[in-house]
Parts: sequence; C-alpha cells; structure tokens
Amino acid sequence: MSEATPVILLNGASSSGKTTLARALQRAMDAPFLYFSSDQLVAAGVLPAVDRTSTTGPWAWRSVRPRFFDGFHRATAALAAAGNALIVEHVIEFRSWYDDLVELLVDCDVFYVGVECPLPELERRERERGDRFIGEGRSHLDDGVHTWGPYDIIIDTGVSTAEENARLVQRAFHERKPPSAFQSALALRRASGADGQPWEKAAQHHLAADETLASLKSGS
Repeated sequence: MSEATPVILLNGASSSGKTTLARALQRAMDAPFLYFSSDQLVAAGVLPAVDRTSTTGPWAWRSVRPRFFDGFHRATAALAAAGNALIVEHVIEFRSWYDDLVELLVDCDVFYVGVECPLPELERRERERGDRFIGEGRSHLDDGVHTWGPYDIIIDTGVSTAEENARLVQRAFHERKPPSAFQSALALRRASGADGQPWEKAAQHHLAADETLASLKSGS
C-alpha cells in the first residue's frame, strides 16, 4: 500500500491479550518486524525506584509517568523513522496520548488494531497473572481506551486464539486500502482545527473495522 514504514499499533486494556497477540503476529508476518512496548522498558529496569504512593515530588510516579510515556511515544516514532517496521503494544489511556501518536507517526503507515476482550475473561486473566492491580483492565475500559478514534480492525481475544487473530490481522494488513484509521483521524483533526474527531465519525469507522473482521472470518 505504501513505502512508508509500517507500524502495527495494538491498543487495548491491560490483560486483554496484546502481548500474546504481538508475539504471534511477529511470527506470522512475512517481513521482519520489531516488537516494542513500554512494559519492555519497565522490565529492563529503565525506571528508577519511583514512589507510587506520593503525588508530588521528583520521585513520584505521577511526576515521572508523563515524561516516560512521552518518551515512549517519541521512541516509537524514532524507531520507525530509522526504517524499522514495528509491532507496538500500548494502552492508550488518554485522548492526548492518541493525538500525540497520530501526529508523531504522520509519516508512517500505521495499521491501528483494537484488542478487545470480554470483561469477565479479562478479569480472570488479571487474577491469574498476579502482576497487575486487580481492576486495572476494567479501569482502562471505563476510562475510554477504545473511544479515542477509529480502528483499522478490531480483534476479540476472548473468541479466537492468538494465532488465529494474528492471521486475521496479517491478512487485513496486507489487504488494507487508504485512507487508514490514523490518516482519517489526522484529516478530521486538522479539518476541525485539532479540536478532536466527532464521535459520529469515530462510530462509523468502528463499524467499518467490525465489518472488516467479519469479512475476513467469512473468507469473502
């Protein structure tokens, strides 16, 4: 579709299955893709010993967190600018984060994937993982993680396996046609003076993403 660097961006609540899908998708792609997530940076010990109980001060997570994620977004754009095809896993918690990514990745070929999971299954996974705050996934859903803008495809990890979903994403990625979800969001932002995308338009794109998935599953 494009000579721009491809970025497959997976967005969904904590414990919705993004990591498992990302790894399966990385194996399924017919070209080399780097896998990048903020959890990798945390696991690598990038963060200092932040204080997650304080609300003020230089060591408070609330102080460090905005800069950390701003850096993660900019690092994503930098990796893509260097020509690295990417699979990026994220919980886009705020509209401002979404807006930043739409602008930062403007020169990339972004394929935006909504990763959904029924709440009971999400909470079961959360309990079994043992490394997440109970209720974190629900809070992401309540805060609107899937409402910031349109998707190119929406995947339900509670219905299909990671390998099946990876094949669906791979096929949809190869069959994609412009404008992409991010291209549509950027055009709407600029047409409206960057005041945001009307929800009616976003709803139409969500419907299109659902229809893409249904078409892929039916083989049509």
